[in-house]
Amino acid sequence: MSILRCGRFELDLSRPRVMAIINLTPDSFSGDGVGGEVSAALARAKAALEAGADILDLGAESTRPGAEPVPEAVEIARIVPVVRALADWRVPLSVDTMKPAVMRAALEAGADLINDVNGFRAPGAVQAVCDSDAALCVMHMQGEPRTMQIEPRYVDVVGEVAAFLDERVSALCAAGVARERIVLDPGFGFGKTLDHNLALLTHLDRLCAAGLPILVGVSRKSMLGAITGRPVGQRLGSSVAAALLAVQRGAHIVRVHDVADTVDALKVLAALQSTV
Repeated sequence: MSILRCGRFELDLSRPRVMAIINLTPDSFSGDGVGGEVSAALARAKAALEAGADILDLGAESTRPGAEPVPEAVEIARIVPVVRALADWRVPLSVDTMKPAVMRAALEAGADLINDVNGFRAPGAVQAVCDSDAALCVMHMQGEPRTMQIEPRYVDVVGEVAAFLDERVSALCAAGVARERIVLDPGFGFGKTLDHNLALLTHLDRLCAAGLPILVGVSRKSMLGAITGRPVGQRLGSSVAAALLAVQRGAHIVRVHDVADTVDALKVLAALQSTV
């Protein structure tokens, strides 16, 4: 599927797109949260766009392993002013949330994509988004952020993730959501060991077989620390490498902290592919 219906936009996915992470939390695992400060968020967004980002992903609740939930009102207070301030920037705006009330508030403020790590399983989540024009990113997560990394288990991680995503797509389509609005995310690091994550990345083509675009977010994550032995602030090289490998295996969107370096790497890949 080469075109994603994304709110005010039709996003051409015939080339890989870079989604820039804009953390509106004070407790981001990567240490780059702006804590809901609108001016700081706008400065971060401006820098991401200048570096080549195609989409901005705004999150106001940390979903790192062990994270505690943020009250609904706090999340809305962090998200809505930033979405409103960015709404006339002519760039697709994604909002990362699990809460139906936050989804509705973000859509009313001008969001173009709802990115739900819980796969729109919360009561009322599907109803909150089905009648909008927004794109919907359906992610797989085993458990919930506070407990998801406590001994995650699978018999066949790729098959189980694929089956979960297929079931959630069916639920959205049954509610009237067009497939052209749906993106799939295997949920790297969300209730998965290093071996699970590597299996998903290796066999990403099995998820692509569903015919829907794939979003991959591995930037700075602990799986890269486990491989390289480097702390979160020193995972630029491994993050770019992982994004590049994901695109080579079929990912349409990569969600990243380090936009400029990822964009440059993708340009090299595109140049190489154009000579084949």
